Amino acid sequence: MREALFIKKNKDRWTQIEQQQSSDPDEMATEFIQLVDDLSYAKTFYPTSRTTRYLNVAASRIYLGIYGNRKAETNPLAKFVRYKLPMTITRHRWVLLFSLALFSGFFILGVLSARSDESFIREMLGNAYVNQTEDNIAAGNPFAVYQGENQVVMWLYILINNIRVSIIMLAGGVLFGFVPLFQLINEGLRLGAFEYLFAQKGLAGDFFLTVFIHGTLEISALIISGAAGMIIGTGFLFPGTLSRMESFKRNARDACIMVSGLIPVFITAAFFEGFVTRYAGMPVWGKLIILIGSLSFIIGYFVIYPIRLARKGGRPNA
Repeated sequence: MREALFIKKNKDRWTQIEQQQSSDPDEMATEFIQLVDDLSYAKTFYPTSRTTRYLNVAASRIYLGIYGNRKAETNPLAKFVRYKLPMTITRHRWVLLFSLALFSGFFILGVLSARSDESFIREMLGNAYVNQTEDNIAAGNPFAVYQGENQVVMWLYILINNIRVSIIMLAGGVLFGFVPLFQLINEGLRLGAFEYLFAQKGLAGDFFLTVFIHGTLEISALIISGAAGMIIGTGFLFPGTLSRMESFKRNARDACIMVSGLIPVFITAAFFEGFVTRYAGMPVWGKLIILIGSLSFIIGYFVIYPIRLARKGGRPNA
C-alpha cells in the first residue's frame, strides 16, 4: 500500500485518538493496540517517513497513559505471574478457546467411537494396558495402575513426561501448528476411550472423581500447550499487518511465555498423580475438594483474571 493511501485510510482515526483520548482503560488499550499495529506496518514499509515518527509519538503517549501511573514491579517473577502471562493469554484467547473446543470435541468423539466399537479402545490404549485395567477392575481395584510405582519415582517420571509432551507440542508449532493440532486430537480421543473403558463397567463416576484428581490440571496444561504450539503456527500463517517473520517471532515468544507459566501446573499435577490419585478409596469429599480447587484455579487464573486485567488496561493494581 502506498504511504499516501495508508495515511488517507487511517488519518481520521489517528486524529480522533489524538484529540479525544479516552479515559476508559478498555478503549485506551484498544487504541494502543491499533496504533502499535499501524506503527509496525509503517516501520516495515516507510521506515524513515514522518508518518512513522508521528505514530511512534502517538503510541508512546498512550503507553504512558496506560502504564505511567502503574506501580513499578521490582520482582521479575511477580511481574511475570501478575501481568506478563495473563496478558499473553488475553492476546491469544481465541486460539486457547479453539484448543479447548477441539480437545473437548474429540473427547466426546472418543467416547462415542468406543461405545459403537469396543475395539477402538484397544486401538487407542493398547492391548496390554486394556488387559491390565480390566484385570484390576475384576480384582476390585480399578485404579491399581496408579499404585504400582514408588511415589517419588512416579512423580518425577510423570513430570518429565508431561513437560516433554508440552515441549513437543510447542516445537511442533513451527510446522504451521499441525503437530499440536493432531496431538490434541489424539489425546482427546485417547481420554474418551479411557473414560468409556470404565463407563462400560459402571465406573464413570469413579473415573472422574479419581482420574481428575490430577487430570484437571494435567489436561488443562495439555490444552494450553497445544494452543501455544498453534499460536506459533498462526504467527507465520496469519501475520496481519506485520511482516511474516516478525509475526512469527512475536508469537513464538508469547508461546514460550505460556508454556513456561505451566511448569508449576505440571509439578502439581504430577504430584497429585504420584502421591494422591493412588488413594482411590479416599472420601468423596476429599476428592471434590481437590477437583473443585484445581478447577477454580484454572478458571480463576487462566480465564477470569486475564479478562479483568485487560479491562483495567493491563494494570494489576488498578
